[in-house]
Amino acid sequence: MSRRQLAHLGVHRDVVRRRLLDERWVERSTEVISTTTGPPSAAQLRWIGLLHPRGPAALAGRSALAEHGLRGWEAETVTVIVSVERHLDVPDVSYFRSRRPFVDWSRRRDGHLVLDVEPAALLLAAYSTHPRTAVGVVAACVQQRLTTADRLQAFLGQLPALPRRRMLADALEDIAGGSHSVTEVDVLRMCRAAGLQPPVRQRARTDARGVRRWTDAEWDLPDGTVLVLEIDGAFHMDAREWTADKRRHRGLVAPGRVVVGCTSYEVRVEPEALAADLVALGVPTVGLSAA
Repeated sequence: MSRRQLAHLGVHRDVVRRRLLDERWVERSTEVISTTTGPPSAAQLRWIGLLHPRGPAALAGRSALAEHGLRGWEAETVTVIVSVERHLDVPDVSYFRSRRPFVDWSRRRDGHLVLDVEPAALLLAAYSTHPRTAVGVVAACVQQRLTTADRLQAFLGQLPALPRRRMLADALEDIAGGSHSVTEVDVLRMCRAAGLQPPVRQRARTDARGVRRWTDAEWDLPDGTVLVLEIDGAFHMDAREWTADKRRHRGLVAPGRVVVGCTSYEVRVEPEALAADLVALGVPTVGLSAA
């Protein structure tokens, strides 16, 4: 509880002081008191971060998205958006100051305010240290069905001065067109830069075992062959994932359908070499992009 809440309940500050001295309670910050000792749990840390500011506060960034169910983007620290100007310093809590009407963009979950998915994702993307993180988080929110590209695009219209706004708008156009991960967005950009025909993304296929799959990228080649490109991320280096991927690739092979693979590293760092290989495999060229 905050000291303000304790005072409102009639708990005199001398009582608080004595219990802190007796180590029955513990001071988590200059404003927040805990009636339990020991390291705070994740839920307690969220409350500490939210109770410490004197003004409005809401979970934001990765913390808010984790509350909405986003997986794979969790952080050990808690992110809180606030409107106050004074310096805030709480261990393991990161405060993001904003003049935007974030309270209107929030909802209550378990008694505290949490930014909605769209503002949480877009603000996190805008102020991330790396552009790939920016695109990755909005793609992940769509991929995990927390929101849609259309809803993110609509909310982006409310943020005319947002950093990286043009980049995010372009990425959302790609995601709306069928890209479900940052690597698929990179493939589309590689094709534009190299003047390759853009692929069909996330096409549904039934494999040799009758299981419905969605391929990363496909090209319908002029000779009638279908070229399938499957993209492996870093986690695919795990032996079980790697084995499952190889089995999946074999199941997608069929007469008239060729399946090749690449890594997300190649798409990101060596796109020219990958593009050349795709041309050699028959992917048509359509002219260099002006972008």
